[in-house]
Amino acid sequence: MLAAMADAETGARGLLGCILVRSNRWGVVRAVIVETEAYPSGDPASHSFAGPTRRNSAMFGPAGRAYVYRIHRSNCLNVVTGPEGRGEAVLIRAVEPIDGIALATRLRAEASVGRRPPSGYSLTNGPGKLCQALGVGLDFDGHDLLAKARLYLEPRHKAPSTGVSTRIGISRSREHKLRFFIKGNPWVSR
Repeated sequence: MLAAMADAETGARGLLGCILVRSNRWGVVRAVIVETEAYPSGDPASHSFAGPTRRNSAMFGPAGRAYVYRIHRSNCLNVVTGPEGRGEAVLIRAVEPIDGIALATRLRAEASVGRRPPSGYSLTNGPGKLCQALGVGLDFDGHDLLAKARLYLEPRHKAPSTGVSTRIGISRSREHKLRFFIKGNPWVSR
């Protein structure tokens, strides 16, 4: 799996179909990665564009580490790609839960205070939603996703049929087609 993380674009394609596993004291949630966005080195839309900072330092670490940041009261989970020091990552935009759906629903409901409890595809069809449903906080920033611990990746069994489009919700480099998703999967964000 690490070989598929040679750069952000290759990593974004290679992570589709992989399983993201989150275990905690209440149980385990397993989810298929169905949507990603690549943020390569030198990309003006990337957090690493201006160089290393305290906030983005995990992006410059070894491939396979988590880069977690907070935006609009939500956390976003990224997988660092490329060689150490380059500063690139893949945003996990959406996942399809396959095990532990009741736990994911409970965690999401607890994190969404004052809102309607999540249901159906809205459970994990966005980067903030999936972090809530998996209980991914800022404490996972820099975490090794290749070591079987509290949060880790399992390899995919076969390559899915992949769709490509421009990235969502960015103001720079909007024209680049660096968003990848499993075609026809209803868990992909809208």
